[in-house]
Formats: sequence, structure tokens, C-alpha cells
Amino acid sequence: MMGDTTRHADDLRISILRHLTGEQRLQIALEMSDLARELCLAGLRSRHPDWSDSELKREFIRRMIAPVTLPRSSP
Repeated sequence: MMGDTTRHADDLRISILRHLTGEQRLQIALEMSDLARELCLAGLRSRHPDWSDSELKREFIRRMIAPVTLPRSSP
């Protein structure tokens, strides 16, 4: 059971997910991935309003994909 919902709500969520097709579950996962990316970029944009789109994207990649191997973007 998830910690932020009731047992009934969690059971209902699981039941709904079990009745989805693989394609529907994949679509939800892709939408969640897109939303996570948008939220991350919005957070970066609010903390660094002077950064260009390419700087924001590079920082996103640095944080999400390869935080150890990519250097910070240069101005």
C-alpha cells in the first residue's frame, strides 16, 4: 500500500492498472516521463532564468542521464 492514500484507493488503483493493456500502460509511462522532464526543466528555468534553452537541456541531461560523466555547461 502506498503511504499517501487509503487502502481502498490503492486497491482501486491496482485494479485499474491490471485491466489496462500493455499499450495503455506504456502510454501512461511515457506521459509520466514527459511530465517529469517538463517539471525538471521548469525547476531549472526558475532557478536559472538567464540560461539559454541549450544550457537548460544540457544541465537536464547532466542531472538525469549522466550526472558523473558530463561537465557542467559553459556559458
